[in-house]
Amino acid sequence: MIALWLAFALLLVPALWLLVLPLRRAGAVARAQADYEADDRTTRQNVAVYRRRLASLEAARERGEIDAARFDEDRLELERSLLDDASASTRSPLKPAGAGKLLVPLAMVALVVVSVLWYRWEGAEGDLALYRIQQQVMADPEASLPELIGRLETQAARQPDNPNVWRSLFPLYRDSGRVSEADRALTRLLDLEGRTPWLLAELAQLRYFAAGRELTPDVQALVDEALAADPGQPTVLGMLGIEAFESADYETAIDRWRRAIAGMDNPEAAEALRQGIRAAQRRMGQTPDASGAPGVRVRVSLAPELVGRLDADTAVFVVARDMAGELPPLAVVRTTLGELPTTLTLDDGDAMAPGARLSAVEDVRLVVRASASGQAEPHPGDLMGRLEGVAVGEADGEPEPLVIDRVVE
Repeated sequence: MIALWLAFALLLVPALWLLVLPLRRAGAVARAQADYEADDRTTRQNVAVYRRRLASLEAARERGEIDAARFDEDRLELERSLLDDASASTRSPLKPAGAGKLLVPLAMVALVVVSVLWYRWEGAEGDLALYRIQQQVMADPEASLPELIGRLETQAARQPDNPNVWRSLFPLYRDSGRVSEADRALTRLLDLEGRTPWLLAELAQLRYFAAGRELTPDVQALVDEALAADPGQPTVLGMLGIEAFESADYETAIDRWRRAIAGMDNPEAAEALRQGIRAAQRRMGQTPDASGAPGVRVRVSLAPELVGRLDADTAVFVVARDMAGELPPLAVVRTTLGELPTTLTLDDGDAMAPGARLSAVEDVRLVVRASASGQAEPHPGDLMGRLEGVAVGEADGEPEPLVIDRVVE
């Protein structure tokens, strides 16, 4: 924050200099104006006109065109006219060059005060404080989640009307299991930012899971309000899909999840819903939908000699890679050893990155690995299998055999 105020001070220096500059030049301007007025050309011109007219009157008198009385009368008129012109051109004396110089420091102080007050009113000092806290925690390897929450709670007490404080606190409360505090943060956000659909959806989802996945009247009211403002709200539709799936209404679950995916920009969340759609299709006795995109069907099985090496709930990852090994995984599907043998379909819906999809290649290398640690990275003791040069097709033909037949050393 000190660096910020120093930057403000540096920006104010040119502005203050511009206020002082006219005062520094005042003496030279006053001298130039005095010299100009001393050289009074208007008065000289009036006197020259008077002399010419007086000479004309004298010549007329000598020629006998006017008598002495008329001459005196016209000369008096000329003298009066000269006096009137001279008095009209008289200027008031110049003020001293330093007149009004006290206004300059007053204007400088006013500029600084107004700038500071304006920044405090319209600036983002509170957001900078939040950013500094986040950077300090990230830079400190010993910092913990409770420490970050504590610092943010201090900021919430200092700036309770800053929505960014509550927006930062909400996911931390939620992920740490502090449901009531997360609910309070979302409620405060609704008060500050209005009842926007995404906030209503987050609050509805939070209360839905807090109620043991039950659509209570309170949750239903939030759902109805969110969908009235945004019928395609993905968070609400995803939650309603879960509700339908657990009620064995698989067709409704699939419909809601597909509508949710259409409005999502989070690839991981969309992939989770696609997995849910496949699970619902299997429950209905259908072949999982490949959405018309090219893909690969595989029959994953475990070699007899490796049966019993790992528990039935061990995670199994089936990964499709390009033959050159230059791209990220083109598709990843997860199952468990207890579900083997099983037939799986890999397609663009299983992509891990937007630029790496099965439909972009003709042949793939399939790798299957049963992970004893449950991690995506291979470790000694894992079981794996491999299949090279599998053609990417319509994903509706005979499945390719993929056997887990070796142990990772």
